[in-house]
Amino acid sequence: MLSRVWSRAVLGVDALPIEIETHIEPNLPRWTVVGLPDGAVRESRDRIIAALANSDLPRPRGAITINLAPADVRKEGSAFDLPMALGLLAASGRNGPLIPAEALADVVIVGELSLDGSVRPVRGVLPMAAHARKSGARAMIVPAGNAPEAAVVDGLEVYAVGTLREAFDLLAEHGGHGEPFVRRPPSETPDRLSVEDFADVKGQEGVKRALEVAAAGGHNALMVGPPGSGKTMLARRLPGILPPLTNAEALETTKIHSVGGMLNGAARHGLVTERPFRAPHHTISNAGLCGGGSNPMPASGRAPARCRSPITACCFSTSCRSSSGASSKSFGSRSKRARLPSRGRGRRSISPPGLCSSRA
Repeated sequence: MLSRVWSRAVLGVDALPIEIETHIEPNLPRWTVVGLPDGAVRESRDRIIAALANSDLPRPRGAITINLAPADVRKEGSAFDLPMALGLLAASGRNGPLIPAEALADVVIVGELSLDGSVRPVRGVLPMAAHARKSGARAMIVPAGNAPEAAVVDGLEVYAVGTLREAFDLLAEHGGHGEPFVRRPPSETPDRLSVEDFADVKGQEGVKRALEVAAAGGHNALMVGPPGSGKTMLARRLPGILPPLTNAEALETTKIHSVGGMLNGAARHGLVTERPFRAPHHTISNAGLCGGGSNPMPASGRAPARCRSPITACCFSTSCRSSSGASSKSFGSRSKRARLPSRGRGRRSISPPGLCSSRA
């Protein structure tokens, strides 16, 4: 028996449609996954079998072949666990499929399975949801932890599931129709309590004035001074005087954070509403700063980063202690330098607290 389930894979900061075909035939027990799966996809066999057993769902018997199409694109990650498990159930059954094909026709499914049958959050759900809506999908089944970011996309029904059994009941008993997840809208006045305030800084009037000019005009800025003079402290407070993110900017920024796995519950309403800040070490590589890899991914670290868009505020730090003076690095063609009081020979610079651009 053959079944088809639709899912999505992340390619860079965009999504790619993945069709999961499952074929079960009576034969000696065998499990084969084709379509360039990586190690995490191949290991899904043990997670799926344990999840089916602990969810009181039948375990398919016979020779099982799962194809992840298109076959020429490498499939990475654990987001295919849930659609593969539901595809197995849709392809099995003595008196017909346990899940009707009509219930799976216009539904996109993603999610990682635990051994007890619970569904864990995955990366990149927001670009997956945007692509699902663009491709004409009616609904999307996602882990409960990813529901707020998926519900940001208008025109797409989002169903949050906490277990494999919930997803099976939604498709088998309700035909893929139920009560969609409703995202709590953000308040009209953004919550900026977590952003450090310029009012906390005592003195440094010249530097604060230079940063205000840089923020108002969208300029880059460079601060040079000895350790402890307040460069990082001032830079951390720069996002607090920048204008709030617009809806389009927040959507694009959240997409980057979603792909990089850097939301961490910070987006209570599914959107990142504060301009991100990052202070990497001066020895950081280009790939560590902006992301990269064979399958390009955003840089991940202790703080969110977005370095190739003109809409997101970033702060990069460089530091150098030497007897010959300060070492500074400037991103972009325009920069304003604010000198801080010297307290010694060692110096540290941070650049640029302002709007990053694709030219940087």
